[in-house]
Amino acid sequence: MNELSGKRIVMFIDNIYEDLELWYPKMRLIEAGAEVVVAGPDSGKIYSGKHGYPCKSDAAISDIKDNDFDGLVLAGGFAPDRLRRDPKVLQITQKMHQDSKLIAHICHAGWITISAGIMKGFTCTSTPGIKDDLINAGAKWVDKPVVVDRNMVSSRRPDDLPFFCTAIIEFLKNG
Repeated sequence: MNELSGKRIVMFIDNIYEDLELWYPKMRLIEAGAEVVVAGPDSGKIYSGKHGYPCKSDAAISDIKDNDFDGLVLAGGFAPDRLRRDPKVLQITQKMHQDSKLIAHICHAGWITISAGIMKGFTCTSTPGIKDDLINAGAKWVDKPVVVDRNMVSSRRPDDLPFFCTAIIEFLKNG
């Protein structure tokens, strides 16, 4: 399948990312023909997932340029709490949002979109653990496996990954 041929996606990583929420979308997007770049605080570093699964970053976040990508996919776990403190992560998220590019977040990854200040007026979902955070940031929270609102795709947990990835691919194919 090359339905996403020519599309480039960036994913942010840090330690304690949710293993499935990074690897499942990464592999699914590659399968569909997209190029996926995993960016961490350091390039070439191995980061450990919540369940111990390693992932080596392809690039440093500081070297990422939003214009080089068609979308951003954010995995959950506890890494988003660290990543949202990086001004470059927030700048990239804000710029992609301003350009109506894909912003996909699952589970705790909504923390990044909250800190980027882009949730006001959006309907989304997440793990119930950050429901109040999203509502306080101006979002309307719903309990569904996947929510698509304009350029934003959101899901709750690893069980929702098939729906999450299908919605991401559909957005990238159809804009």
